[in-house]
Amino acid sequence: MRSTITGLALAAMAIVPPAGLAAPTPQRIVSVNLCADELLVALADPAQIASLSTYATDPTLSFIADRAKSFRHDAGGAETVVGLAPDLVLAGRFTRLATRQMLARLGYRVVLLDPARSVAQSVDQIRQIAALVGHPERGEALIAAVDDATARAMAAVGETKPTAAVYQRRGYVTGGETLTGELLALVGFANAGGVLAGATGGFVPLERLVTEPPDYLVVASASPPVEDQGSALLAHPALARLYPPARRIVLPERLTVCGGPSLPAAVDWLAGEARRVRLPP
Repeated sequence: MRSTITGLALAAMAIVPPAGLAAPTPQRIVSVNLCADELLVALADPAQIASLSTYATDPTLSFIADRAKSFRHDAGGAETVVGLAPDLVLAGRFTRLATRQMLARLGYRVVLLDPARSVAQSVDQIRQIAALVGHPERGEALIAAVDDATARAMAAVGETKPTAAVYQRRGYVTGGETLTGELLALVGFANAGGVLAGATGGFVPLERLVTEPPDYLVVASASPPVEDQGSALLAHPALARLYPPARRIVLPERLTVCGGPSLPAAVDWLAGEARRVRLPP
């Protein structure tokens, strides 16, 4: 074990720049975070990507699942990362603490990404990663696409603002101060999640949802599979009666798990759903 740690330390020393010198543009980047995966694929050169995370190719969560199959995508624990000899590691604030601590002790250059809770935070993150990988112009192009989608959505917003709540497995409701809440507002809905579940979200009993119903329910799938008790709640007869298809807004998870590259598609998708549910029967 001691010899393994020593070997890892020597490998790390080889990639740490001398004190006082700016770090060069990274040429071997490893991501252990899904949102970093998406930013890397959108902003970096393919040759810069040494590996994406194990979540990169999950079609339910990853916006870039198909594109990610072209890259190595097995980065997870510190041992895996070190074996890839990266000069930059992208992780998240909720990446396993043990992984982050070991990489830091070994001297690796690690950048932590916070979850984007607003469009503005996501835009800042796009600029940060674009500059980090040496392609700020790609970051600005992506931000322009976000701005264009936002402008399209806002131009189509009607005078009324019906309420909507994002309802997930086990009865989790997205809160008011979240990226999804802001996206709902952009397309003309008032996010009822702030009233039902506070600023950041939480579990809301079915009874409360039925007695304090928002105008629309936002779900990840029009026909979610019933695989366990958590998903069975979404198919409850009370919800089926209260929220038929015309009162359900479908928003796939892969569009809102992260900000960044998925934002233009998420805004356009939600705007399309808003038009659908508002059309007269």
